[in-house]
Amino acid sequence: MAVADYTGLAEQAEQLREGTVTSTALVQAALDRIAATQPTLNAFRCTRPEAALAEAAEADRRLAAGERLPLLGVPMAVKDDTDVAGLPTRFGCAGDIPDAAEDGEAVRRLKAAGAVIVGKTNSCELGQWPFTEGPAFGATRNPWHTGHTPGGSSGGSAAAVAAGIVPAALGSDGAGSIRIPAAWTHLVGIKPQRGRVSVHPYDDCFQGLTVNGPLARTVGDAALLLDAVAGPHPGDRFQPTVVDASAAARREPGRLRIALAWRAPFTATYNPLDRSIRRAVADLADALTGLGHTVEEARPRYGLIGLSFLPRATAGIAEYADRHPQPELLDPRTRSAAGNGRRLAGRALRAARARETRQHRRIGALFDTYDVLLAPTTAVPPPRIGTFDTMPAWRTDLTMASACPYAWPWNVLGWPGVNVPAGFTPEGLPIGAQLLGPAGSEPLLISLAAQLESDQKWFAHRPPEPEPAV
Repeated sequence: MAVADYTGLAEQAEQLREGTVTSTALVQAALDRIAATQPTLNAFRCTRPEAALAEAAEADRRLAAGERLPLLGVPMAVKDDTDVAGLPTRFGCAGDIPDAAEDGEAVRRLKAAGAVIVGKTNSCELGQWPFTEGPAFGATRNPWHTGHTPGGSSGGSAAAVAAGIVPAALGSDGAGSIRIPAAWTHLVGIKPQRGRVSVHPYDDCFQGLTVNGPLARTVGDAALLLDAVAGPHPGDRFQPTVVDASAAARREPGRLRIALAWRAPFTATYNPLDRSIRRAVADLADALTGLGHTVEEARPRYGLIGLSFLPRATAGIAEYADRHPQPELLDPRTRSAAGNGRRLAGRALRAARARETRQHRRIGALFDTYDVLLAPTTAVPPPRIGTFDTMPAWRTDLTMASACPYAWPWNVLGWPGVNVPAGFTPEGLPIGAQLLGPAGSEPLLISLAAQLESDQKWFAHRPPEPEPAV
């Protein structure tokens, strides 16, 4: 089996600039690791070996000629909800999906920065669930323990980065789909401000809930990838002001007032917080106090924010499901959610979106007192593969809401959040914590995450070589 070397995104880019490695060698190594791990981890839905190696050879010529770009020649992966010209955007679905004619805006920017895309990573069907499993592609497994899920819906990207197949990857987050798999695979995952990274051609994706963002092993690498892909398409509805994430990762955050929130928003489910997660997040709070910050327990005024999330999420699923050329192949749970979305797509959806300004004021009042909110990313460690296999739609939704009640409110608000590794359960399963902020607060969150990383050194931990699938 090809062994990962775990060189990071910035490190590989620097090696390429210095000429100590070639893009061809890095891309071939990534393709070899995909082939070696695919039977066990199943991180990728499709690869593009011939095109990637041709692009790597061209990158080597450009590097030799003195050209310099932030990611020139570095192998990367993107989630399979993102258009890559010449590949189908299956988004976890079965069926005859046509090839995309053009790159999505985030992929266009990634290529413009010089990156070489080696393939597209697995996602659960239409990104609905915090696990990456389905009849169209099987089960994507967690590199830390192959009997467990890496999370979802960006589980393929998370598994690929955690296993050292690629140094970083793009995911998307509509209800925690970057932060949850980052937590469950010991990665840094950034959910940016809405509009920071374009979702074009899927504008206003999932009724404004979903954003694209990076997964990486370090804050610096995640920031570098965010800078490379950030920026709007001219037709995008949301176009926030520019931030310099890499600069933020290099500076101190200053002394901050940090709110620690244990209670999740109301979900009509039972959400007991796993003891090991509570202990790990409390330890991070202690570490932040030791770094000079003030940490106090507080409760955001979430209200009934779930009444805004449900119409937007199900309407988004319906919009995607209605574009599928063979809807009869969709999971029955997807068809159920799509049906709900069509029923809620009128007055309920308009009301849900209209409430967002009031939610900004009510929940944002927390940031009159505090600079950052610290919360668990999930209520439980990564579940075992197959946990959700036989569940009907209603039970899947309830179990999912109970396991992952902390992440989705920030999608309703459209504000940024960063998952940071918080350690491991006694069984060795990764868990994470979120740093959350108000609109446009990525620089502050990234600075704080980088300071915490310097103290915790989570990047020193690596998963074992993949075990046989169980």
